[in-house]
Amino acid sequence: MTDAHAELAQLAQRLEDAAARLRGGELDADAGAALVDDCARLAAQAAAELDRAARTDQAVPGQDALL
Repeated sequence: MTDAHAELAQLAQRLEDAAARLRGGELDADAGAALVDDCARLAAQAAAELDRAARTDQAVPGQDALL
């Protein structure tokens, strides 16, 4: 697994964990809002990592090359 794959896998896991916490319904409004903000930040990091991988020509699972 390349560094890009490992980074994306870690970001995806963190997003899944955050989603589970949000679905759990145990967070107050402020904590929920903070977690949503964190999810947005994690998603932006994932997008940047995908872009970086595409620019360095690293194949990333689930990302097809544009023709």
